[in-house]
Amino acid sequence: MKYTYEEMAKMIDHSLLHPTMTDQDIEEGCRLAAEYDVASVCIKPYAVKRAATFLKGSNVKVGAVIGFPHGNSTTESKRYETELACKDGAVEIDMVINIGKAMSGDWDYVESDVKAVCDEAHAHGAKVKVIFENDYLTEGGAGLGSDDFKRKLCKLSERAGVDWVKTSSGYGFVKGADGKYSYKGATEHDLSLMRANVSAKVQVKAAGGVRDLDGLIKVRDLGGSRCGATATAAMLDDYRKRAAAEKAGASQPTDEGKIGSGGY
Repeated sequence: MKYTYEEMAKMIDHSLLHPTMTDQDIEEGCRLAAEYDVASVCIKPYAVKRAATFLKGSNVKVGAVIGFPHGNSTTESKRYETELACKDGAVEIDMVINIGKAMSGDWDYVESDVKAVCDEAHAHGAKVKVIFENDYLTEGGAGLGSDDFKRKLCKLSERAGVDWVKTSSGYGFVKGADGKYSYKGATEHDLSLMRANVSAKVQVKAAGGVRDLDGLIKVRDLGGSRCGATATAAMLDDYRKRAAAEKAGASQPTDEGKIGSGGY
């Protein structure tokens, strides 16, 4: 295999964010994350304390989403939500930018919003991933084309102190001409663009559109270090199956990984 099991597993932030998740669902998700020894669980703020207790003694970190999924909370609300999450045991924070402010070209607001969360999280020893929600940015905004808009967000996010730039929330659904909602999430183009527009000290996280092992491998090939996923077990079971076959001398032909085709 191109990468070790640990390298693959420690890319995964196991996503436990669906609105209908029960306490039992969250506990089962934490158990799965510990069983597969992934990087973290990414969880709703109210469940942080429960997850931190459940995962104590494991190597799985607890991450919390802030201003999720649309980024519309006030800056002080995001800062305070971050404070509470860190006090409850979160060591990673996934925050959403204020997308409307970004589309308005109010860059100072966007940067100070991100910085407030970074400053609070870092004061508690936690790291921050900032979500751009690229599905909303396909036409650009504030006088910038899509790619230049994302480049601008990369630069201001790094100045604000982020540890990761992240493609998507996984819930950035766009209404199509047929009235149906869909999203692409992470794409190869966006991952390459974001990796190229932050320094080596800032990492890149994919979310949305990565649903199998080949997609996860592609994220790593493109320079991503983390990936939000719900298909954790399927990805890592597939890894073990392929690794075992490879060890036994069997061939396991697969299609090249593709990302950006739907949910994760």
